[in-house]
Amino acid sequence: MRFKFLVFILLLTSCSGNMQSLPKKQPYTAKGFAYIFNENDYKNKIIRGRLDNSKLEVSHSGLRINSLIKLINPKTKDTLTIKNLRRSNYPDFYKILISEQVAKKLNIDPDLPFIEIIEIKKNKSFVAKKAKIFNEEKKISSNAPVTSVRISNISREKSSKKNAINKNKFHILIASFYSEETAEFLKKRIIKEIPNLDSQKLKIVKKSNKKSNLISGPYNTINLMKNDYILFKKFGFEELDFIINE
Repeated sequence: MRFKFLVFILLLTSCSGNMQSLPKKQPYTAKGFAYIFNENDYKNKIIRGRLDNSKLEVSHSGLRINSLIKLINPKTKDTLTIKNLRRSNYPDFYKILISEQVAKKLNIDPDLPFIEIIEIKKNKSFVAKKAKIFNEEKKISSNAPVTSVRISNISREKSSKKNAINKNKFHILIASFYSEETAEFLKKRIIKEIPNLDSQKLKIVKKSNKKSNLISGPYNTINLMKNDYILFKKFGFEELDFIINE
């Protein structure tokens, strides 16, 4: 994680996510929430960048136009490989802007649109091949016959998936450290300097001997997450990720 405050320089040297140790041009990856395009939000300038909800379209604020992206629904394991249509502006709580059609394709719960994003960096021939396969899949899907029995099954499957998703618990991943003591130090500092935050939400999860995560949660609604997300951003965190069922 990256901080604005100079006082955290020492902490950064112990973070497992130290950017200096990463290779250049590392593919972008993130887990978080998708912003499902809404025409009214576009007209009210909450988002800058229009998508066609009847098509499979996505827009990421930082990735290059036509970048190839793999989208994953972590709960259902549904995946979609698609190109970044354009760069758009949307609230930074969200990781990507997607059309309603993409949300349906991935069976994403519109109330908790949790998603994983992986930028695919391959050679041009690979990209062309993936684009061809993607177009062929769309063609097959549009021509596939649907029976009344299958419609009934889909209805039950979607209901089951939605109920399962609603039981999920989400956390904000604040930082990862090699040292559990450093994670404890930051936890105490947050409690002291963010009085409006419920300190009971802060937890340290030891993943291994060399990795401890400082997380906040659990949350079961986006609004509760947004409130704490804003508090952490004001505190000085520039990047925050989200995890599910920690």
